[in-house]
This record gives sequence, C-alpha cells and structure tokens, in this order.
Amino acid sequence: MGNRRKFLKNLGAASIATTLPLSQVSASTRDRHNKDKDMVEVGLIGVNSMGWADLMSFLKNEGTACVAICDVDAEVLERRATELETKTGKRPKTFSDHREFLKLKNMAVVIIGTPDHWHCIQMTDACAAGKDVYVEKPIANSIYEAELMVKAARKYNRVVQVGQWQRSDPHWHSAFDYLHSGALGKIRQVKAWADVNYGRGFDVVPDSEAPPGVDYDRWLGPAPKRPFNKNRFHGTFRYFWDYAGGLMTDWGVHMIDMVLAGMKASAPKSVMAIGGKLAFPDNASETPDTLTTVYDFGDFNLIWEQFMAMGTSPYLEESGEPGVAFIGENGILAVNRASWKVLPLQQDGKYRTEAIPPRKSYASGLDAHTTNFLECIKNRKDPNCTIEMGRDAALVAHLGNIAYRTGEKLEWNPNEGTIVNSPEASSMLKPAYRAPWELWQG
Repeated sequence: MGNRRKFLKNLGAASIATTLPLSQVSASTRDRHNKDKDMVEVGLIGVNSMGWADLMSFLKNEGTACVAICDVDAEVLERRATELETKTGKRPKTFSDHREFLKLKNMAVVIIGTPDHWHCIQMTDACAAGKDVYVEKPIANSIYEAELMVKAARKYNRVVQVGQWQRSDPHWHSAFDYLHSGALGKIRQVKAWADVNYGRGFDVVPDSEAPPGVDYDRWLGPAPKRPFNKNRFHGTFRYFWDYAGGLMTDWGVHMIDMVLAGMKASAPKSVMAIGGKLAFPDNASETPDTLTTVYDFGDFNLIWEQFMAMGTSPYLEESGEPGVAFIGENGILAVNRASWKVLPLQQDGKYRTEAIPPRKSYASGLDAHTTNFLECIKNRKDPNCTIEMGRDAALVAHLGNIAYRTGEKLEWNPNEGTIVNSPEASSMLKPAYRAPWELWQG
C-alpha cells in the first residue's frame, strides 16, 4: 500500500509537472499561429532592379515575408531566390508567368517592378486576384492604360501605392510646409529638370539571340514583335517608345509629381515641347536626350527640362541631381532629393523673404513609403501616393512626350480625358496590344 501511495503521489506530481509545460506550449503555439496569421506575405514581379529595391525596403518592416518572385530571366530569378534564402532562411517560390504567380492564395501583396509596358496588365490582374499592389512609376506606358488602372483599383477595392516615394519623404514634406506657408507669395512658374550625368556610349549594336534562360517573347508581352537587341533589354529599355518614354517618364514622373503635390494640381490645359537627339544623334535611343516642355496649368506654368550627359543642377549644389524650383513673387524654393533651400528676391535693397541655406535630407523616403504602404494594407486607408496621383503624374509626362513627337501644341480636356485639337496626338493615347494580350476590360 505504501508503495502504491508513493506511486500515485509521484504520478500526480508528474501530471502537474507535465500539464504546466503543455499549457505553456499551447500558448506558444497559439502565439505563433497568431503571428503567422498576421504576417503580410508579399510577392515580386520583376526582380532585377527597382523592384528588388522596393522588396528589400518592404521587408525591413516587421511582420512581412516574401513568398514568391516572378521574372522572365531565369538567371536573375535564381540569383534573387538564393539571395532571399540567404537573408531570410526561406526560399521563395519562383515563377516565369505572372498569371501562375498570382494564383498563390496566401500572398496578399504584389510589388510590380517590370518595364513600363507591362504595368497595366500585371496591376489589373493582381487587383482582380484580390491582391494589394505596389506598382513602380510611371504606372503605365500610356494615358489610356493609366485610367484603366485607376478603375481596376477602385472596382476591386485594393490598396495601391505608386512608387513615387517622395510623397512619403519627410525631406520633401518640410520643403512643402515652407511652400504652403505663403512666404514665397504667388507662385507664377515652376521649373523641373533632369540634367543627368549619364547617356554617353549608348552605341548601336546588332540584333542577336536572347540570353539563355530569357523568355524574350514574354518579356515583349503586349509590345510589338521585334528581334532581341541588348539595348532594348535590362535597364536601357527606357529609351524606346515600345516600352517606356525616356527621361520624361523616368525622372520626369518623379519631379512632375512633386510639382503637382506642391501646387495641388492634377492636369494642364495645354502643352508644347521642343527637343530631340541633339547631343547623341547617332546613338541607339529613340527618345530625346534634350527636351524642353512647357505646360499651362491656368494659374501657373511648368517648364520641364532634360539634358543627357550634362550633370548640372540649377539653383542647387548637387551635380546631376534632378529637382524642382517653385518661383514666387518673393523668392525661389529649390528642392531635390538631397537638399532644399530658399533664394529670396530683393526689392529696394531688402529681401522679400528670409534666405534659407541648404537643408539636407537624412531619412530614407523609400523606406517611409513602403512602411506607409504596409500600414494602409492593415487599416485599408489610401496610401500617400494613390493610384490617382500616379495617373496624374503619368498623364502630364505622357502629354509632354506626345507634344514632342507630334510637334504640336496640344489642348487637353481633363473632364473628357481627350486631346481636343489633334487627331494624330489622340491616336497616341491608347496602345495597340500584340495578341494574345488584351487591354483590361473591367
């Protein structure tokens, strides 16, 4: 009996001892389950350049994980998958077809970093699949596609952040706080520029076979069928009309977006442009290396200037850094990604406003932008750069390119979304997709 009592006593103690850890394990499992449930799982389409930078920024946020990546270049895709596995301990699933990629049920968020001519198809497909989207700028390679993307985002009630990340940058916010204080008086003109220090050596090369592992037909997608040429591929695709719009839709979209934000504007009344391949007439690009575009917004004018291989920066010290200058009756606010300052005007030997020396930027605007995107995924509010803001910046940039290509002064009707005075220019608003790809029908 004594041994039996001792046995039962020990059994009871063991039961208590094992019950407590099991309870703790259960709580730990529940915590992990809740943590996994709250994890925001993201996928990336277009892993080679800015898309990768966007993903790396997004993953700095706690509670995020990359579960899939998609690209038509097998070599780049494999390299990025390995990099992610090294960084996170988990290897993402890999895809070459974005439609198969979008079938992943657990993936709630998609980042799109592909060439411009792919943005509309992939963004509207992602919205239809129930994904929230971060899409690089310009949002589309045409004004018509940009409007479709606005409709898709609103139809499917998706959170869409456009990669015009200055909208989240505290550096630009501080400059605009000054701008909107009224210290400059009436703003009558705004200048925006990209006098970049690159552009030399873009020589014509013969067509060739696509690199091994590249699905070139899928890279072309809705663009016209052409032989492979390395000048039209990674990075430098930007200088061919089939896929992009040159500096105007690259740096131009960023700086024009800041003009629209600073002036609280959306669309011009008219636009005209002059320029061409004046620096490098025989190089491989189709888009202009030199361009001056003038927009009439009614109560102010915008002048956009671009110069390849110049490396200057009007008003500011940073060589080759694109920027914006707001010219008011009391002074000029000049701002770029690195700094902003105020140059006061004088009257009767006195400054009309206070001079402000350069104020430097120290924060990461991109990190602030992806953090804002994550917050909006959770609270379902509009992000700092909505799809409409992306549409507006793309609209202004594309109108400038169309004015350059036609050589006409174009009149824009924002209520109708039409160019009212040029059939030739109007024909450039909507792209013709190569079969079997089709414009989203809504």
